[in-house]
Amino acid sequence: MDLQHYIGNRDEFPILKNWNFLNHAAVAPIPHCAAEAVKSFAVHASEHAYIDSGWYRQIEELRKLAASFIGADRQEIAFIKNTSEGLATVANGLDWRDGDRVISTAVEYPANVYPWMDLAKRRGIEFVRVQEVVGPDGARRVPQEQIIKAAEHPRTRMITLSHVEFGSGQRHDLVTIGRFCRERDILLCVDAIQSLGVLPVNVREMNIDFLSADGHKWMIAPEGAGIFYCRRELIEKVHPVLVGWMNVANALDFDKIDYTLRPDAARFECGSLNVPGLLGLKASLEMIASIGIDNIWQRVRMLTDRLIDGLRELGFTVASPRSGQEASGIVSFGREGLDIAAVAKRLQRERRIELATRAGRLRCSPHFYNTTDNIDELLRCLSEDAAIR
Repeated sequence: MDLQHYIGNRDEFPILKNWNFLNHAAVAPIPHCAAEAVKSFAVHASEHAYIDSGWYRQIEELRKLAASFIGADRQEIAFIKNTSEGLATVANGLDWRDGDRVISTAVEYPANVYPWMDLAKRRGIEFVRVQEVVGPDGARRVPQEQIIKAAEHPRTRMITLSHVEFGSGQRHDLVTIGRFCRERDILLCVDAIQSLGVLPVNVREMNIDFLSADGHKWMIAPEGAGIFYCRRELIEKVHPVLVGWMNVANALDFDKIDYTLRPDAARFECGSLNVPGLLGLKASLEMIASIGIDNIWQRVRMLTDRLIDGLRELGFTVASPRSGQEASGIVSFGREGLDIAAVAKRLQRERRIELATRAGRLRCSPHFYNTTDNIDELLRCLSEDAAIR
């Protein structure tokens, strides 16, 4: 379908009947097509169990589709229950040595912090977190040159970053960072949950070695169904964190025990999959693919630019970097002395506008189906709020 078909379409996005939903960087509403996929599963499962379902054939189609979204091969894709599982697979599956350095930022979502802190405690790695700085315009960013400087140490083994930082919305230049890593044989691990589905991602062009993303944010899919990418040359160097009946090459031969791990990324799938969640993810990704990720990003960029212009007129400071390739679907903003939590609560309860609060700021994250009226309504309500005036 053409992008215009979905904008403000309450049949395709029933959330619009109830909410001005501007919080896709949290847990997004699922579209009608994804809901129907989950319902179809439930009906078939209740009336026919698994017989003639075709579910796993559809899931293999999803594997190919997910690979195409990031410029990978289907053999490099595993299905995971959340972003944390993919990151933990990397952290716990590699053969670490005492003194190995892992470089990250000090503003990562906890899913990309605790696995490395655990490694530092158990395996003696050095976990280095580069600090965020505030520019003269109030924008917050982790300077790329500081990330690279920290990684120039000879014991650096990995850089692990969110493609888009969840708090500020800063998008990292993964092409430059990935090139730096590949030239120095440093691994690059990416948390892509805040970019996949809204921004172009290509693991080859970005020299990404590992990528993890659940579907419940910008891919507008059910929670508990995501994708994990492992570069083909590294698959056999990462040991599965969990080993069960599905990791092995001949998993369907139940009468023969043969502990030979699969040669592809599906070796990281230890048991039965979240079938309804993955069917919902497939429906959502098919819709996104039909629109085109470049079209989606153009639309979201326009909506967020419109929001930022209005916020600045109201005297808010925008913390999200927007120059060059730094922009994302996240707009983080605030004002000194303002009770941000109270504003967010009033917007939700009195105006049915859903935002998030992060790091003492309001965070807005519209998607392609949101309208300019949705943005203007938020700005109007902010301008009418007595506490803000």
